Parts: sequence; structure tokens; C-alpha cells
Amino acid sequence: MRIGELAQRSDCDVETVRFYEREGLLDLPAREANGYRLYNEAHLVQLKFVRHCRSLGMGLPDVRILRSFQANPDLACEEINQLIDRQIERIHQQLDSLHLLERQLHKLRDTCHANRKAGQCGIMRNLAQAAEGGDCSCHPPAGTN
Repeated sequence: MRIGELAQRSDCDVETVRFYEREGLLDLPAREANGYRLYNEAHLVQLKFVRHCRSLGMGLPDVRILRSFQANPDLACEEINQLIDRQIERIHQQLDSLHLLERQLHKLRDTCHANRKAGQCGIMRNLAQAAEGGDCSCHPPAGTN
């Protein structure tokens, strides 16, 4: 199959296929006499594997490691478990960051409860104050919480 069909069957675009190929996440395809890439079902499985890993928030280095285990199925899986544990920890850190961001946005939103002109809006005042190096209600001064 050609790259367009591979992309369509894996629900991604052609540039994504080329990118993963350049990154070494897909085996190099054969080439037709005219230079067109010629992919097979194994490439489709590889691409779906990569896309599934990416849908779980894994970065390219981790996907590369998992692809190496996919190519060497007799290796012990302890490193795979550790990789997933690290990904879970990253997700926890992201959740903590998102919760903090949500609290900051609530504090900012609480600075304006009326339908005023933009020049009188507490939100805009806080954003401008922070841009000028001052404190804002959503980011307390350093050392306070």
C-alpha cells in the first residue's frame, strides 16, 4: 500500500507517517521503481502501535523504547513496567499542575463579577498589573501561598 492508504487506514495524515518514519519509529518501507514508498500490513501495525502509545501521552523516546521491546519480544519486561510507572507519575504531576491552574483561574475570575467596561474589569486590571511586574490575585507574591 502507498503512504496515503497507510495514513487513511491508521487515521492520521501523510506527514505524520513521514515524521514517524524519519524518527525511526516505523521500519523503512520498500520503494517502488518510481521511488514511491511501499508499505505493508506490518507497517500498519507499527503505526497503530505508535499512535496508541502517543494517545496515552507517551513521548517519542518512550515510544522508541517500547518499539524496541516490540522488536525483541523475548526481553524481560521490567523496563516496560518502569516506563509506564514513570508515565503515571508524569500524569499525576500534570494533574497537580492543572489543579493549580484551575485555582489560579478561579482567583482571577473572582476579581470581576459585574458586566463592566474592559477598562474597569478586575481581570484585565490583574493581567495588566502582572504584565507590568506587579502582583496579581492569581499568583501570590513569592514566599506566600
